[in-house]
Amino acid sequence: MLPNATFPTVAERTCNAGKAGEVLAVDIAGAKAIAAAIPVTGTETLPLIESLGRICANAVASSIDLPPFDNSAMDGYALRLGELAGKGPWQLPVAARIAAGQIAGSSYPAGCTVRIFTGAPLPAGFDAVVMQENCERFGAMVRLSQKPPAGQNVRIAGEDVANGATVAAPGTLLTPERIALLAATGTASVAVLRKVRIGLVSTGSELVEPGGLLSAGQIYNSNRFFLRAALDRPWIEPVDFGIVADDPEAIRTMVSEAARRCDVVITTGGVSAGEEDHMMDVLKRENAELEVLKVAMRPGKPVTVGRIGSALFFGLPGNPYATAATFARIALPAIKRTAGFQKLSASWMPAVSGFTYRRKQGRTEYVPVTWSRLDADGLPIVEMLGRGSSASLSPLAMARATAVLPPDMPAILPGMRLRIEPLCD
Repeated sequence: MLPNATFPTVAERTCNAGKAGEVLAVDIAGAKAIAAAIPVTGTETLPLIESLGRICANAVASSIDLPPFDNSAMDGYALRLGELAGKGPWQLPVAARIAAGQIAGSSYPAGCTVRIFTGAPLPAGFDAVVMQENCERFGAMVRLSQKPPAGQNVRIAGEDVANGATVAAPGTLLTPERIALLAATGTASVAVLRKVRIGLVSTGSELVEPGGLLSAGQIYNSNRFFLRAALDRPWIEPVDFGIVADDPEAIRTMVSEAARRCDVVITTGGVSAGEEDHMMDVLKRENAELEVLKVAMRPGKPVTVGRIGSALFFGLPGNPYATAATFARIALPAIKRTAGFQKLSASWMPAVSGFTYRRKQGRTEYVPVTWSRLDADGLPIVEMLGRGSSASLSPLAMARATAVLPPDMPAILPGMRLRIEPLCD
């Protein structure tokens, strides 16, 4: 828990520009959020064909070598290299034909070749395959002019995966590629971690669901739709508690129920320091243990992270881009940890600035960018969309990534190297 974490009174919130408490760097705040996460432990066993997108609960070992036998990587002719005497060319009789799924014979005449197809088992003693394009076939004979190296076009048993090797570690996301590997090693079912339950609470008397009629001063609730879409993953079970008005008792009732029912609670709005921002008082009354109160990031400084009872809690700002940025950079890695992921780092790539932007130092800034051209090194030349305003949605919708601007960088100039990241990896 933050040593200086305090819960300001209404009067204090009225007078101050922000919540009391230490402003943490983004990486420190993210690390504290991950440290506060408690991985789920419940499991279920699913047929492999139904396991896409779930998190592997236990190590899975291969019960076979992969491939299970030496086989041909090409359509061609199998040889015993020791029988090719002299410099060549060589003419060899074709003694047999082996296709995938057939069984190779136990013995073949000396000095012969075997017609073989991709995936077919290689007969014992044969140690190379010459692809058919490099052979001349006439009748029952084959002519070749070059001696291949040992092992050419041969897939050795176990060269991909050895019998007993781990093919999926605990905490592995079961992607189509991973599922294919498990299937190839004969795995029919897999134990996965239970879905992590995430409760969503939208706070704000000004919010109206899309489709409703807006009264004066009201806005549509875009944050709920962003978060529901961002959490639409096979390993997540969202629990949507809807909108709660700016009433302390109503907020406390909703947050308390969400914390009781869910592993993670995400609220939007009400975490700043205005007179109608009631979340901090609610957290105090719920005896929340807070690890993060403010983060040195733009947008999204007033993000709150901690625990309410057994639930991990994220109080995200209400402005749409701030909600998206804090969810992606602070909440999502900790949610992955709660779900049992072992790999938490987000993907990123280098890019080159194609814009000029002079900025205030002191906070890590996330700006939406796009690109349509590459530099001489193949790096995207990115253009900034908008100014990263915490309330802006159209730049976010058009962005291909976000550029990460370090807190000590006073200006971005064309040609400067930048780091860009997907918003929600």
